[in-house]
Amino acid sequence: MGSQDRLRDRWKTRLRVARARPPRGQRALVWQPEPRGAGSARRGQQILSGTWHLAGQLVEARDASPWALDAPSTPFEMQLHGQGWLDDVMALGTADATGAVRAWVLDWVRRYGAGRGPGWTPALAGRRLLRWISHAPLLLQGMPARDQAALFDAMYRHAVLLRRDWGTAPAGLPRMEALIGLLYAGLTLEGLGDLGPRATAALAAAMAEDVSADGGIASRNPEALLEVATLLGWAIGALAATGEAPEALGAAQARIVPTLRALRHADGGLARFHGGGRGLPGRLDRVLVESGVRGRNESGLAMGYVPVSHGRTTVVIDATPPPAGLVSGSAHASTLAFEMTSGAGPVIVNCGPGGAFGPDWHRAGRATASHSTLAIEGWSSSRIGPILIHDGRRIAPLVQTPARVQWQRSGSRSATTVVLSQDGYVGSHGLTHLRRLVLSADGRKLEGEDALRAVSARDKERFEDAQSEAKLQGIPFQLRFHLHPDTLAEIDMGGRAVSLTLGSGEVWVFRPGGAGRLSLEPSVHLEPGRLKPRAAQQVVLSDRVVKYAATIDWSLTRAQEATDLPPTPAEGLF
Repeated sequence: MGSQDRLRDRWKTRLRVARARPPRGQRALVWQPEPRGAGSARRGQQILSGTWHLAGQLVEARDASPWALDAPSTPFEMQLHGQGWLDDVMALGTADATGAVRAWVLDWVRRYGAGRGPGWTPALAGRRLLRWISHAPLLLQGMPARDQAALFDAMYRHAVLLRRDWGTAPAGLPRMEALIGLLYAGLTLEGLGDLGPRATAALAAAMAEDVSADGGIASRNPEALLEVATLLGWAIGALAATGEAPEALGAAQARIVPTLRALRHADGGLARFHGGGRGLPGRLDRVLVESGVRGRNESGLAMGYVPVSHGRTTVVIDATPPPAGLVSGSAHASTLAFEMTSGAGPVIVNCGPGGAFGPDWHRAGRATASHSTLAIEGWSSSRIGPILIHDGRRIAPLVQTPARVQWQRSGSRSATTVVLSQDGYVGSHGLTHLRRLVLSADGRKLEGEDALRAVSARDKERFEDAQSEAKLQGIPFQLRFHLHPDTLAEIDMGGRAVSLTLGSGEVWVFRPGGAGRLSLEPSVHLEPGRLKPRAAQQVVLSDRVVKYAATIDWSLTRAQEATDLPPTPAEGLF
């Protein structure tokens, strides 16, 4: 986007905000909601001390307004102006914390309340308004009348803006944030009672459109689904406190919660796929408990993932095509990848979302090689397309994704077997990836078989063309198993196995079949909330496809139990 485009967008924003004139009349709160944000007092203390850690980047600014910071990136700037961090500072519960937040919010109103600066998308405006309203009872205490008038004016202006613009927010979490902000305004701000029914109806329609019958969302991002569930719970709670929540919202919650429960690993965190992390500590537990929904997803497929759980072991497999179109801007080429957790210890992981560490890590984290699956050397099962500008954001959707992804699950008294296939390499090499995973009934052993095969006559012709391009040396591929940074991996048994000692003290042994070269190589663990990627390791099996097919067998076996066995959330109350 050029400088003239940015200037034009800034003037359009100021005009939009200027037109959102608040109605005349009394300004007051007709209902005082309880703050619902599960803020972190630790992060709040860091912020209060001048340490701002947002979007994976750190800025030190003691005794300075956050609006005087030199934001190091656009994601940092958006998180700053969205003001979700108010929950963290207010979680301290001290007069100093409340005073600081009061001063910072009023400073924002003075600087940006007329439409200047960033952060005026419907999603960010809704996020900001929701926090202001949630903490308004404390913020308004002892505030001079002039400052109260300024804050109320800003809240009313946000409400009027959202009433007009919420429909321009992208479907999913952004639209949800805009509508929840509008709903809270209608429930709490005097004279805006008409917004409540309007926002409620819009929210019910959005949930029917955005949440599928199996409780999933289009982005297939488990952490984004958790955020949707969190906001939905806030909406239901607010409506129940002031009247009655419509059945459509409860029905959406009843669809989402079993899917979240299915995507939860044995250690309590979410499976990390398509731009999502494990989720903020405690948030998933809180959503599961407060929803009151006890049902489980028994279909075998949750938002496109196949979850398998036996004993203390959980396996989650990406078993359907990746998202497409604009919602795929943070999606990953992770088809047929899996994660595995045993009790409190992750055994096999994906590298995770790299967006917090800059555009290069964002792109690298999306590649197939950053996932625990098979990849043809130098290729991904989906390609990342050119950068587009949408809703003020730079996104690169996935293109050339697998068209045919199949899965089948079967069970016996001794094990559960999942057989999968995907054609993401057929167009480039004529090869289909086939994967078979077998988890024993006691959760102590996972066996796998991965193959690349040219299935049809046309596929074999394409494979021969690829072979010619490779000068008949075969098509090299790697089968990767990324490990958590807390796992100690060592080549064992004279190079015929790898022992994996988890942070819990549990030991697993990885053994390959006869084919493939075994190696232990560097990896990274991309964990939002940290300042930089963490060094990790990966087990790699390498081979070449020479004559239309190649197959690698492998197994993971628990050789030693954990030194301390905590309760397993996957089998507990939640």
